[in-house]
Order: sequence, then C-alpha cells, then structure tokens
Amino acid sequence: MRELDAVDKGAAIPYGPVFVIAAGKAAHRMAAAAAERLARQLRGGLVVSPAAAAGPDGFESITAGHPVPDEGSEEAGRRALEIAESLGADQLLLVLLSGGASALMAVPADGVTLADKRAATTVLLRGGADIHALNTVRKHLSAIKGGWLAVRAPGACHTLAISDVVGDDVSVIASGPTVADGTTFADARRLLDRFGGAAAFPAPVVERLERGVSGKVPETPKPGDPRLSRASIRVIGSRRDAMSGAASEAAALGYEVIRFDDPVIGDARSSAVAHMRAVLAQAADVGGPACFVSSGETTVNVTGHGKGGRNQEFALAAAGLISGTAVGATAVRHLPASARCALASIGTDGIDGPTDAAGAIADSTTLDRARAAGLSPERFLEDNNAYAFFSALGDLIHTGPTGTNVGDLQVILLA
Repeated sequence: MRELDAVDKGAAIPYGPVFVIAAGKAAHRMAAAAAERLARQLRGGLVVSPAAAAGPDGFESITAGHPVPDEGSEEAGRRALEIAESLGADQLLLVLLSGGASALMAVPADGVTLADKRAATTVLLRGGADIHALNTVRKHLSAIKGGWLAVRAPGACHTLAISDVVGDDVSVIASGPTVADGTTFADARRLLDRFGGAAAFPAPVVERLERGVSGKVPETPKPGDPRLSRASIRVIGSRRDAMSGAASEAAALGYEVIRFDDPVIGDARSSAVAHMRAVLAQAADVGGPACFVSSGETTVNVTGHGKGGRNQEFALAAAGLISGTAVGATAVRHLPASARCALASIGTDGIDGPTDAAGAIADSTTLDRARAAGLSPERFLEDNNAYAFFSALGDLIHTGPTGTNVGDLQVILLA
C-alpha cells in the first residue's frame, strides 16, 4: 500500500516497538497496511472509524460518529490518549489519519461536555463554516486535538495523513492531534461571532473560549513547543490524487483533459457559477470531446428545510448554465445550443452531507426533464433540497462509503 511503501514488508524500522492509532474513513485499510508491513515490531493498535468492522489482529476497534461526534467518539479519543500515555520513551506511536478523524476522536476539554461540542459543531456546519474555521473551534474545545495527543506520548510520534483539507495544512487535517497549532482561543472566539454569535452556542463553549482568551486556560501547543520535538508528520494522499485518477481514465477514453488545479471552494451555489464560467471560457478553445477535472470542498449555508449536500447543491446551481437557463444566479455565457454537457460533483468518501448519496449529475437535459415533471429547480435550490430534486430525476450518485476521503471531485464532459 502506498501509505507505507517506505517500509519493506516485515522489515524493521529505526524505532523499537510500534503502536498504531488509525482514525478516519480510511482507518481500516491504513491499519491493515501497517499490520502487514510492521509485523515484526507491531505491538498493538486502535482503529477508529464510522463503519463497524473488526481491525487487524491485535487491534481494538471502535465505531464513532461523523460528522457530529457521539459517545463512541469520546470513547475512542480517551482510549487514544491512554495508549499514548502508556508507551515508553523507546516506543513509537504511529498515527494514521484520514478524513473524518476530527469527529471520530473527541475528548471534551475541562468544562465542556460532548453535548456542548455536538451542539457547537452543528451550529458551525449549518452556518457554512469551512473546515479551517470548524477545526479552529474544535481544537480549543478539545483535550486531544491541536497537538495534545502527541504531547501525551513519551517517545517519538510519527503521523501519516490522507488529506481531506484544501491546502493540506497538517494542523487542520483531523484538527491536528499530533502537530502544533497556530490558531488561538481569540481566533476561535471570533468565529462564534461570525457564525451566529455567542447566543447560538452552548454557554460552556463560550465560557471556555473566553477563559482561554483571558489566559485562564492553557493554549494549545504552538510551533516550537519542545513537547512536540519528537513528533513528525507526512501527507501521503490528497485531492490531487483523485484528480489524477479521473484525468487518466478520461484520457484513456479519448477525451482531451483540462485540469483546474486551483481548488473549488466557497459557497456551493456561487462556486458552481464561477466554475462553469471558467469551463465555458476554455471550452471554445477545445477541438474535440473534453473532460474538465477539478476538486476542492465547498460549503452550504443552510437556510431552507430540505435535504442535500454541497455536491448536490453545486450540481443543481450549475444545471441552468449547462442547459442555457440560470438557476438561482444571474445569467452568464452558456454553451452553444448544439453542445452536449454533463457534470458530476461527488464526495470522494461516497457521502454528501446527511444523505446516502455521494453527489449528483446534471446535464444538458436536466432542466427540461425537471420542468416536464413539474419540478421547479429554483424552489428546490432555495430550500436546500437538492437531494429531492435529483432523486426525482434519477440523477443522484450512489457509491456507498468508499473507505477514504480526499475532498470533492468535479468532472465535466463536453462534446
């Protein structure tokens, strides 16, 4: 497995006994790779994932909640801290992180309960907070995030991470349990004001952050903290890997491939319009069938009462531009009448928001089919109800959980 290809199967690594903590949507596969390649030195481990499954021999397995932490998340977080503290100075803690680990390992800080953290996470998610904002608050409400897990390990701590964070900031991936935190209590407190104000959050959350701002609560470990001098981390997978896979398949099918390496971020509705503008601007210079590949992670500001996810909302907002009529946006340059176009926006973990779909497909016929069925795309978009819209058309994408997560992938085919 690529994650551990620097270690020959069964070969010794330059440490003593190794203990593994694997957390995230790819936890089971990453733990299995570690068990295979580190067999001589492996002494045990913990697998934390949203899917119930047994870990490799010698591993404990805990099923936990995502995207909102649950009792399993707290159990997993506390067990991870226990394992770290139990190791000797000559023993390596190998931490394997993938998408979802922030919610899957949760240890509330003093004065805050799991219910408080759940409520705060829900407010931030519904307000459209991106992962950087969300994890800034999480780190300052936690006893494991923001470097605290590595602080508990007496010996070396090495982390391998599959990134679901745009920019691959290791202090944001899984809320950085093994790396220094450059954010502060003051940063976290300002985010409460940005996403609803103090009244929208549980009182203990506000109190904890304000105590931190006033210096009454110790800050998270910062860059240069000697307690993290034996901690290291490497990113081993990211959104660019998903893009490369899609681009390779498209090229094999005869498409001219155009990659957008800049991440697709921001509000899903406005990002869809901006992204389609960029695609259309390049489409005129493409001679034959083309495939446009991009990736990133958008957000949704939930104001309606419907059901959906950021990828479904992205596809619905883009549908009008593809078919020649704007949906929820000012009209922009459209495709030529003879052009055929299809867009798929998908979460690489197979889960888009609180739904069983990974994303949705919109094509040149989407709006015609919708209106023939009596569906108003504008109303569905306004109600954040993209799931119901695409379900009625049979255009949801169902993959089931993929066992990994590197953000969202957009593929646009043009002929």
